[in-house]
Amino acid sequence: MNAAGSAVSRADFNAWAQQQLATVERALEAWVPADTPASLGVAMRYGVLDGGKRLRPLLVLAACEAVAGSGPAALRAAVAVELIHAYSLVHDDMPCMDNDVLRRGKPTVHVKYGEAQAMLAGDAMQALAFEVLTPEQETGMPPALQARLCGLLARSAGHAGMAGGQAIDLASIGRALDEDALRDMHRRKTGALLQASVQMGAACGPCSAQAWQALGDYGAAIGLAFQVVDDILDVTQASETLGKTAGKDQDHNKPTYVSLLGLQAARQHAEELRQQAHAALGRSGLGAAAGWLAVLADKVVEREH
Repeated sequence: MNAAGSAVSRADFNAWAQQQLATVERALEAWVPADTPASLGVAMRYGVLDGGKRLRPLLVLAACEAVAGSGPAALRAAVAVELIHAYSLVHDDMPCMDNDVLRRGKPTVHVKYGEAQAMLAGDAMQALAFEVLTPEQETGMPPALQARLCGLLARSAGHAGMAGGQAIDLASIGRALDEDALRDMHRRKTGALLQASVQMGAACGPCSAQAWQALGDYGAAIGLAFQVVDDILDVTQASETLGKTAGKDQDHNKPTYVSLLGLQAARQHAEELRQQAHAALGRSGLGAAAGWLAVLADKVVEREH
């Protein structure tokens, strides 16, 4: 671990993370409505509450703390990015895309509530994310900040980011991709939203150009590392551990880092990306304030599910 994280113990991090996750969960519980037409909110809440690693919200909140930013604004950003992530999972799991029946250890939304309700629940969660970022009455969150956060989130989720990456993924089934093409797909599909999580947190406070560039580089490194590790876990862990169907990428003949590089080389690549993330934090000028982000980089690479 580099100097940014040297003063942070795992026990300190775990205590901080538990506190932040409880706050995020309360906010999701409060802001994802149950009272909606035709029980749509029930499906929305099923898709986003009580499950998931909540890595993206933690990245938002850690980056905000690193720049001594606004906690209330960062909480809204954290909830918004998790809503976008959850909506993407609901849609990705549907029969027209990945056709999966297990997510976060329980039946997927379309299995539980039907395909039409799942599609609408995802649509509604995507819209809710931007509603959360644009409160009608909110002190400490000026319109300029609202607009900046909306822009960061929209660009990471749209055709140039997550949705575009998913389109490449679906178009690549059964095709051989070289490493550059695979990296481009995953930087869009997975990495863009993780990078935006860091940037949204940094946007909630005063952030120098040097720190902004470094945090962007950090986000890009862990965004790609997350997908590399996902590819590794897909072939090394059981469905019960992952909370989703294991081996589905291989079964669907999808290109992955393991299929391209081999298991050992994929693990080495994840480690290289971890080092890149730490090096970026070292360039940020944030020092010990970036400690939570340093531990999160380690957690991304060391995770087992």
